[in-house]
Amino acid sequence: MAPSIPPALNRPHFIGIGGAGMSGIAKILAQRGAHVAGSDAKDSETAAALRALGVTVHIGHAAAHLAADASSVVVSSAIRADNPELAAAHERGVPVVHRSDALAALMTGFRPIAVAGTHGKTTTTSMLAVSLGALGLDPSYAIGGDLDAPGSNAHHGTGAIFVAEADESDRSFQKYDPEVAIVLNVELDHHANYASMDQIYESFEIFTGKIRPGGTLVVGEHSGARELAARVAARDGLNIVRVGADDEADVRILDITPRGMTSEVTVLLDDTELTFTVSVPGRHYAHNAVAALAAGTALGVDPAELAKALGSYTGVKRRLQLKGTANGVQVIDSYAHHPTEMSADLEALREAVAPGSRILVVFQPHLFSRTQELGLEMGQALTLADASVVLDIYPAREDPVPGVTSALIIDAATAKGADVTAEHDKKAVPGVVAGMAKPGDLVLTMGAGDVTDLGPEILAHLEN
Repeated sequence: MAPSIPPALNRPHFIGIGGAGMSGIAKILAQRGAHVAGSDAKDSETAAALRALGVTVHIGHAAAHLAADASSVVVSSAIRADNPELAAAHERGVPVVHRSDALAALMTGFRPIAVAGTHGKTTTTSMLAVSLGALGLDPSYAIGGDLDAPGSNAHHGTGAIFVAEADESDRSFQKYDPEVAIVLNVELDHHANYASMDQIYESFEIFTGKIRPGGTLVVGEHSGARELAARVAARDGLNIVRVGADDEADVRILDITPRGMTSEVTVLLDDTELTFTVSVPGRHYAHNAVAALAAGTALGVDPAELAKALGSYTGVKRRLQLKGTANGVQVIDSYAHHPTEMSADLEALREAVAPGSRILVVFQPHLFSRTQELGLEMGQALTLADASVVLDIYPAREDPVPGVTSALIIDAATAKGADVTAEHDKKAVPGVVAGMAKPGDLVLTMGAGDVTDLGPEILAHLEN
């Protein structure tokens, strides 16, 4: 498919270009021939990958970084109003484009699959991108995480399909008009933007209302996803495909058999049984793979071929990613930051590890607002580990909230009898964990912040 670049995105400047969502859009535009520039707070492997594509990446934020011929400034909801580059754009009359509008423009002319849900978006989008690519369909894609290397979160393909992760956190997914949409689950999260489940459902209803006439909505068996399906079932021209192990499922999961760090999945689709391998552990990842199978089938991809191709997916960074093994101890990294995700990953690892092996967690809470609302549930999730070390809250875009600290989580966990300790000095964690771990144990670094940086350091301490 011939590249298409909207005029406003011919010479764009991205503020926060190193972010997962922003860097993907920048990469696709660069691959289509746009002159892309941007800035980020710190240098990174992602910035280096963008530079290799000819993108100009400035480190730090300054008005001088905005080129005189910039056609637009692209921002995400995380960019504050007082950012000097954003202020310069307003002063000079340079159009400001939200990340979601830029991504929506890039999908024009394609057959989009938009993957939504409170959990599992990145994994399911990645599964589709990898499996469709393995079938030679060369899809374009934009994912909220790297597949196997920095900058591998996006690609401009030659095929007709565009797979995109659809983010509900700031309602930006309402900008898309997919031919197929996946809603894996619907839960209350992003408390700074949503005050109730009613607001969440309303947002997802608007998103599904943008599905193209004659298009398909794939929903998981999560109660929130099924409730959403019931709310939109009467819409004309909308095909709803339910995925799950229950009797209501249109694509029915007959069996999920754990096999160490993989699973074997058998489904019934159009009266045909299909069995395939999912190369990551856990029932939730198996369900994600079946949703991907249903979505690809809705676009006309042969289900048997797609099921086999799904086995070529070997994971995405930060989704139960093996960082290494030292002195008989595995170190795995997880992006899980919501209690449901935390519990799902811990349950998956419990099935995967050998009997007698301990699971040791290093957890970093993400956002004060999320901790305030879900700290109790986070603590309860940590009871699934044998022992946990909890760091201070990673603030990301938020300012501190009085009285909201990691103690909310620790108190909730210890009240249930869990072995949980606080560690306020992140630099001390590798030594603490190395002192706890024994051969056969598994160490899990967990959270959406910079806790991921600790994996290599823990491995180094274990080796010594």
